[in-house]
Amino acid sequence: MENISIKGEKIEVAYGSNVLMRDVDFAVNKGDVFIIMGGSGCGKSSLMRVMTGLKEPAKGKVFVLGKNFYAQDDENKKLIMQNCGILYQSGALFSSMTLAENIALPLQEYTDYTPKMIADLVELKLALVGLKGYGDFYPSEISGGMKKRAGLARALALDPKILYFDEPSAGLDPVSSKLLDDLILEINRSLGTTIVVITHELSSIFAIGNNSVFLDVDVKGISARGNPKDLLKNPPNQNVFRFLSGGRE
Repeated sequence: MENISIKGEKIEVAYGSNVLMRDVDFAVNKGDVFIIMGGSGCGKSSLMRVMTGLKEPAKGKVFVLGKNFYAQDDENKKLIMQNCGILYQSGALFSSMTLAENIALPLQEYTDYTPKMIADLVELKLALVGLKGYGDFYPSEISGGMKKRAGLARALALDPKILYFDEPSAGLDPVSSKLLDDLILEINRSLGTTIVVITHELSSIFAIGNNSVFLDVDVKGISARGNPKDLLKNPPNQNVFRFLSGGRE
């Protein structure tokens, strides 16, 4: 399992008696840009919550960086999650803190770095996402696209091995969305970070994804997996074709 960042085995996700998905198997290889896709209500966000340790599955196992995550004690779970970064839809920045203070927070919380080392790392992360010189700005003073990039800088603060993106293009214009896609690819290529993305944006799916799963509400599970471009060329079922072709019949 050394070449696999995240692996799911026979996962069942349920809310009370309502089973959202069952018998879900998947593998996210190291260095993948892995897309979780599917129509509304299929469970994309729920599967990401399971992968990020926020919701324990009703059945099955989730391996993160080689460890059976939900079999670990709280301390080991925390150590595993320190190797993971998450960019939420809104960016989830603290509005009362500057961008630099937002990015510094995980470094202050989880490292013994000196204030000077933290300040230098904050500048580095801001530069990495194209926000050099914006450290003293507050979230209310920058655009939506810049907020997403600032949130990404914070997610990168601890040099995670895995990065999760929840609908990164939501609320962005096409140009800002394309710039964020390019940034995701650059981080993947330059840092070797494994990236998991929930998105319904077809342009992003085909531009950045090299691996994927399609969650199918009709079967309450995965009905396709693989490179999205290959799935469009040879769709295994009508639901996959309809989704990836933008609704064409």
